[in-house]
Amino acid sequence: MTDTLPPPIPMPDMRPTALPYGPSEELTRLRTERPLTPVTFPDGHVGWLVTGHSLLRAVVADPRFSSRQELAHMPVVKAEGATHIPPAPPGMFINMDAPEHTRYRRLLTGRFTVRRMRQLAERVERIAAERLDAMERGGPTADLVEAFAQPIPALVICELLGVPHDDHETFQRQAAALSDHGVPLEEVLAAMNGMGAMMHDLVVAKRAEPTDDLLSDLTDSDLTDEELTGIGFLLLGAGLDTTANMLGLGTFVLLTHPDQLAALRRDPGLVDGAVEELMRYLSIAHTGLRVALEDVELGGHLIRAGQSVVLSAPAANRDPDKFPDPDTFDVRRKATGHVSFGHGVHQCLGQQLARVEMRVALRALFERFPTLRLAVPPEDVRVRDDSDIHGVRALPVTWDEV
Repeated sequence: MTDTLPPPIPMPDMRPTALPYGPSEELTRLRTERPLTPVTFPDGHVGWLVTGHSLLRAVVADPRFSSRQELAHMPVVKAEGATHIPPAPPGMFINMDAPEHTRYRRLLTGRFTVRRMRQLAERVERIAAERLDAMERGGPTADLVEAFAQPIPALVICELLGVPHDDHETFQRQAAALSDHGVPLEEVLAAMNGMGAMMHDLVVAKRAEPTDDLLSDLTDSDLTDEELTGIGFLLLGAGLDTTANMLGLGTFVLLTHPDQLAALRRDPGLVDGAVEELMRYLSIAHTGLRVALEDVELGGHLIRAGQSVVLSAPAANRDPDKFPDPDTFDVRRKATGHVSFGHGVHQCLGQQLARVEMRVALRALFERFPTLRLAVPPEDVRVRDDSDIHGVRALPVTWDEV
């Protein structure tokens, strides 16, 4: 174990510097020189930053590191100046540890199996076809985010949970506000309260009259209304925002890498690997956070109990020790082992659903519009770089009408 520590550096800006959202030069340099480095948080706390792939996986798989963010120090200060996060409300298990996390996770795992998610593929295909029909009727130009990337995951997750169709757009708008740092605090709170109230009303309705959906299934358990509301809130927010941004940004990457898109068009069987490579290459959920519950030796250093640990997925997913030539986007790459869905017991519960949506939607998009291309120069694409989830705010595209 190393006795002499380098002096802590100020917390780096965790946001990427430019499209298509690779790690910043500073994070890349730190991964090469010091993949585990002490950093000073905005409130003065001295913690750690992990940029190496193997170290990041070690942290998230180790129960000595807690996901309870009320114990941690925040790596960024939002506009309202808050430096701490309150305890997770009932049902919001992503920010809980065992045994609470285990209880919730066990109830949900059987409902997010690979087999069940693949069964949803036909429904995703129908939704994608409907959106592409609408694009074609309104063409030959469109904002792909508004016309395609946002509606598909919104319709899928809302149907999975049993959200009434009339509420889809409201939930989608509220979910986007929660992860956007540019939204004023009062609007974030309004979105959070509104989303919570609508979800609670939905839970009450499902208890009274269950239907064929995930939320109704969960009413047949020992979960309280408050817990069900929290679970629904979490699943809906994750399902709406992350996959929508992956679809929009993933399409941007393919359109700006014509050789890779051509390979995918020649061999649609590459789509599964292409989705994994997009997940690795983009790492849209860019920052993770843990806190040490006890002293832990990691990478030759001693992390003290109570120290916060920031995790950079973009840097880890571009680690050359794991992925050769990591800054190259290659749809033929075997990108398994990326950390975009996390690792260990907190690995993303909905990852199989996200994979199905990405595979089906991208294949359908490029089959329907073989001449699809950007309608503006790449540098003019409006980016979402002030958010916890990266993406493009709009993606103007065009195609040749037949």
